[in-house]
Amino acid sequence: MAYLEPAEYPNYGLPVGTTADWVTAASALINTYCRRPDLNIIEYTERIRVVREARTVLLTYLPLAPLAAAVSPLVSLEGRYIKSRRGELPVEPLTEIAGLFGLPGNWAPIDPAQADVDPATGELTLPWNIYGLPYDEVKVTYTAGLATIGDDVKCACAQIVRNAQATPALNASRAKMDTMWIEYFSSSLIDDTVRAWLRPYVANRLG
Repeated sequence: MAYLEPAEYPNYGLPVGTTADWVTAASALINTYCRRPDLNIIEYTERIRVVREARTVLLTYLPLAPLAAAVSPLVSLEGRYIKSRRGELPVEPLTEIAGLFGLPGNWAPIDPAQADVDPATGELTLPWNIYGLPYDEVKVTYTAGLATIGDDVKCACAQIVRNAQATPALNASRAKMDTMWIEYFSSSLIDDTVRAWLRPYVANRLG
């Protein structure tokens, strides 16, 4: 999806005659730079290791936002009970007792309503479970993105187009822009100003 509509071009400093392929290619480059498929609200699923003796994990894509009629960005949540690795002592005596019932290593559903999540930072705090047994890994399905594409993204998109149009190799009699062609010049098209506008939407870590 292009992040600028033709009617918006003059508002963001683009000539009225700018063809849509420039904006489409710039929008694709934004997604690549942010390491995500789209900046609009979509659903993601991640498996994340939980640090020993911790109850928090960090989600990759921000900002977290509910989709449609949902009230929470968390769709589903599962946790795998901790299982001591070879040579490690159990975290606590309860781990040994839980082992008798085959709990360590198994996945269990977690009520998303009982978890605490910060939409801005992506920090997810897991609730205590009834067994008191720590989680080794969690599987989180959540929604993240922008309900409305803001001026920062629109400005970034327009700036990339202007940078591309000012690059001779990209501006040489091409009937249609090619996404791979424009990505080849990404280091020069995404300048410091564009990076500053897009910084809040770059994935926390590589997928």
